[in-house]
Parts: sequence; structure tokens; C-alpha cells
Amino acid sequence: MRRKQGERLPAADFGRQGFKRLRSLNEHFFGGTMLEILGQCAHVQIPDVSEETLRYYRSGTILWAVQQLWSLFLPCFFLMTGWSAKLAAFAEKRRRFWYGSLALYLLLFIALYQLLSLPLSMYSGYFRPQSYGLSLQSLPEWFVYYGKGVLLLAISALAFVWIFYVFLRKSPKRWWLYGTFAGMAIGFFMMVVQPIWIDPLFNDFGPMKDKELEQQILSLASQAGIHEGRIYEVNKSRETNMLNAYVVGFGHTKRIVLWDTLIQNMTTPQILFVVGHEMGHYVLHHMWWSFCYFSFLMLFIFYIAYRWAPSLASRFQSRFGFVQLSNIASFPLFLFLFTFLSLATDPLSLFVSRTMERQADRFGLDMTHDNQAAGEAFVILQQKNLANPRPDRFTIFWRSSHPSLQERVDFTNSYCPYEDSYNLKSSPK
Repeated sequence: MRRKQGERLPAADFGRQGFKRLRSLNEHFFGGTMLEILGQCAHVQIPDVSEETLRYYRSGTILWAVQQLWSLFLPCFFLMTGWSAKLAAFAEKRRRFWYGSLALYLLLFIALYQLLSLPLSMYSGYFRPQSYGLSLQSLPEWFVYYGKGVLLLAISALAFVWIFYVFLRKSPKRWWLYGTFAGMAIGFFMMVVQPIWIDPLFNDFGPMKDKELEQQILSLASQAGIHEGRIYEVNKSRETNMLNAYVVGFGHTKRIVLWDTLIQNMTTPQILFVVGHEMGHYVLHHMWWSFCYFSFLMLFIFYIAYRWAPSLASRFQSRFGFVQLSNIASFPLFLFLFTFLSLATDPLSLFVSRTMERQADRFGLDMTHDNQAAGEAFVILQQKNLANPRPDRFTIFWRSSHPSLQERVDFTNSYCPYEDSYNLKSSPK
């Protein structure tokens, strides 16, 4: 837009145009050397990594490998031992109508699966975090959380798995396509109800105690185009020493959530950057992009399962105890295939996630223009969550949903948000 004669140039525009002129002169006369010095927007360094952090990192890699192998082994165990077929036969004898036998089978299967997995779940969810000072839960409190998770899993299975088997029974050639559509509908439903019904089961939500900070966050949200959102503070300090914040929901369920541990351990500028980063996920429609990506991924996985499952059931019929995929005893077979294919496609999914995280980092800097606070926030997250700032390539490829903290700090040190910002006017209302 052209400036009227005599109208003063706003300070922000003056600074932006001045920087562009400086860049032009720098490239022409100094070959970019001067700008490399001036372009350092922050000077944050990650402290030396503690031995405890390295132990946590190494044990986490081993735990991840064990969990993946266990999640593949257990469905095979139910299939190869004939347990699944025996459970299905038992359920059919006890319930005359189809859904009743399916529901009884699912409840028995989930109970046995969780019982066999309990030692690993206790180590990963209770003993390991306790030994590193990350968890403050008592064992009874952990069991309450664990029980809620298992109960929610059982309810979800009873509510949704029957739809999958209806498609298997009614359309053996197209179940993979109809199953994808059903999965998309279920995923959308879960996106709607999670902030309202599910999250409160595991978190103690309340209003923000620091009203001045709340107003600053609301002001930042307004600048980002997020209106009518609510801010909640979660009482997590009684359970954990880890930090977190997120934006979830849409429409009237839209909310900004901060753990009280984050508020207690960060300054206001650092908190504003973290919240700005989370707002970036919302404004840049990452939730919807993720929904579309995982819908296509689900279609791919369902189709490959459709191609592989019949031959596996036919080849191992004597061991599995069934050949018809519409038999509920086939549930572990599909569970194995879905788990294996999800693991095989994890590198792509994690790459997509890291790309979105980089975009959200940039958005947070564009919103706050406080690179120093952003870099310091990353350092605090690294120290409190015992994150290795420089993971190996294997970890990045197979496990990391976020860029390394070293990469993120380097970005905050070098990126100048006033040079090239996102257009926030197109953000959702």
C-alpha cells in the first residue's frame, strides 16, 4: 500500500524496510559477512548434558524397542497359540446374538492383553519416571490413571470395533474403504469430545490464577486471530515435574491449556513464546492437516491389510483356528497388521510432525519477537523433561516427533521474525 505524502512511516515498517536496505548493502559490499553478525537475534547456549539425561535417553531407546517388539509379539501369541479362537468360541457359547459375543470377546481379550502387558506398563509409566524424578504419583494414583485408560479403551472398543466387523461381514471386498470412512468419522468425533469428556478424566482443569498473565495470553491470542478461546491451568505439579502447554478443540470447545509446572518454571516472556508456538498449530490448521494425512495413511494401511490378511489366515488356518476374517477371532491378526504397518510408516509420520513443529516455532517467534526468551524456554524444557538436545539419527528418524532441541535453539539464535513474518490476517476467527 502506498504511503500518502507527508504521512509518517510506522516504526515497524521503517525497521523492516531499513533491514532490507541493510541486507542489500551487506550483500553488495560485504558479501553477507556483516549480516551474519547482525542476524544473531539471540545468544542462547544449551548447557552440558547431564549424565542422568544421557541415561534416561539411552534407557528410553531400549524401552522403545522393547515396546515395539512386545506390541508385535502379543497379537502373534494370541494367534499362534489359538487363544484368540478359544476366546471367540467361549464368547459365542455364552452369548447367542452376534454383538453380545463380540463384546464379550473384546472384554476378555483386552483384559488378558492388559494383564500380560502390566509389568511393562508399570515400568514405563511408573517406575522409570519415578527413578528419574519426573513423576510424583504414588503407586495407587498411577493405578487409578491406568484403570481409567483401560476402561476408556474398553468402551471405545465396544463402541467402534463392531462397525469394522459389520463391514467385514457385509462387504468382504470393500471393507477397507468403508472402514476408512468410518475411521475418519470416529476420528472427527474424538477430536470434538476429547477436550470436553476425555481430558477432564485425567487432568484437574481450573481457571488461570495469574490474571495478568491470562490477559497477556488473551491479547496474544487475539493478535493471532484466536477469539472466544478459554484459558485453563492444569494442576500437574502434584503428579509430575515435566512441563507442557497446548491448544486444543475448535469452535466453542477451543481452549488454551497450560500446566502449572510450566507457569512455575518459566518467566512471562518464555511462557508467551511457548503459548505462541501452540497457537501456531491452531492458526496454521495443523490439526486439520494431520487429520487429512492420517486419513490417507489409514486408507493405505487398511488396503494393505485387506491384501495381506486373507493369505495369512489361509496359510496359518490350523494354528489360528479360523479362515474367515469376519470371525471375531481374527481381531489379533488385524491388530498385528495395523501395528506393523503403523511402525513401518512412522518415519514419514514423524517427518510430517517435525515439519509442523518447525512452522509453529517460527510462528511463535513471529508473534513474540523475543528470540532470547524462546531459546531459554527450550533450554528449560530440555532440562525439566530430561531431553537429549542432540539425539542420534536413528532416534530422529524412528522416534522424534519434534526437531532436536539443539536445532530449535540454533533457529531461535539466527531467525529474525521482523524480516519475513506469517500473514496473521488470514487466521481463523
